[in-house]
Amino acid sequence: MTMFEAPRGVFVTGTDTGVGKSFVSACIVHAWQASYYKPIQTGLADEPGDTATIGRLVGTHARAIFPPTYEFDAPLAPLDAARREGREIDVAALTLPEADGPLLVEGAGGAMVPVWDGLMMVDLIVRFGLPVIVVARSGLGTINHTLLTLQALRAAGATVAGVVLNGPPAPHNRRAIEEFGNVRVLAEIPPFPVVDAVAVKHAAASIPSFESVIRGLEAGDQ
Repeated sequence: MTMFEAPRGVFVTGTDTGVGKSFVSACIVHAWQASYYKPIQTGLADEPGDTATIGRLVGTHARAIFPPTYEFDAPLAPLDAARREGREIDVAALTLPEADGPLLVEGAGGAMVPVWDGLMMVDLIVRFGLPVIVVARSGLGTINHTLLTLQALRAAGATVAGVVLNGPPAPHNRRAIEEFGNVRVLAEIPPFPVVDAVAVKHAAASIPSFESVIRGLEAGDQ
């Protein structure tokens, strides 16, 4: 057994686009009264961005909401979005902000999204040294996507804190992910007709505490 050093927060990634990563991030921020940071934001030509969305959904329940280090207009992977604007991403500039209490860092896309030349999102996760919460759909196809994501994270040396399933309850999928992924499903968040601050408040009640998640890591000697 090695000496366990409690992490200062978590990194949230998704198995795919549209799995509800930002909604789940808002729920976690609300539940933990955490701070929020999205290092790289793309797609601002079409939407206000996740940082603004988290602020709207969580409000005063967030300790702090830090601005992205890089913002791009195109709804593309960071590498392609930056190239389209003739810009570069300085990896050394991607550092964690100082936060009072837990810090939630939200990635852009999934674990295998290219950030810059030779750098994938999973590499950034490892650089930050934060355990990962994987957001996945609850329904058809999620077993394959989730197990592949877990495999990629662990192969790169990342520590997995758990999975959050977003969507209608699917006990068979939860069992398969926990058994074959050797992972804890931290929460199952049902669908809401409207995604707003009220939905976030209700869903946040199903999120285990930050301390509970960290104790799970310590018990696993990760």
